[in-house]
Amino acid sequence: MKKIILGLSALCLIAFTSCKENAAKKIDENNVAAAAVRDASASKLPKIEFDKKEHDFGEIEAKTPVSTIFKYKNTGDAPLVITDIKSTCGCTVPQDWSREPLAPGASGQFSVKFNGSGTNKVSKTITVTANTEKGSETVKITAFVKPDPNAKKQVTPTIQAK
Repeated sequence: MKKIILGLSALCLIAFTSCKENAAKKIDENNVAAAAVRDASASKLPKIEFDKKEHDFGEIEAKTPVSTIFKYKNTGDAPLVITDIKSTCGCTVPQDWSREPLAPGASGQFSVKFNGSGTNKVSKTITVTANTEKGSETVKITAFVKPDPNAKKQVTPTIQAK
């Protein structure tokens, strides 16, 4: 029994020693250098910086369409790619942005149209999806929507007691 245990121990020792030797020989310095370059470039990300994060249209009449432009700049170290811009509802429409990569230091813009729906204080969020570290950024539009003076006022009938 002692011979079997001693034989298995020797066999395991040889197997572990030979595995370490072969693993060290399999490391290719070219692969290590390529991985270092890849990791260094992966840490370089674009960063989007807006000229304003919120736009207030002030007081507008109901159903009056208004628009504004949000300008942005890539202040990061890699090309910025905006894949989508969405709003919280259909009354706010972002449009006219470039889907081409924006080089570091370059600027771009997109417009936002609001159709004037809602009443009183209205706030809408626009989400910009891009290849930044966070993955998405937000900007807002606000307005105070006044009632349409031409709209017919509904008169509720009153019942008179006899």
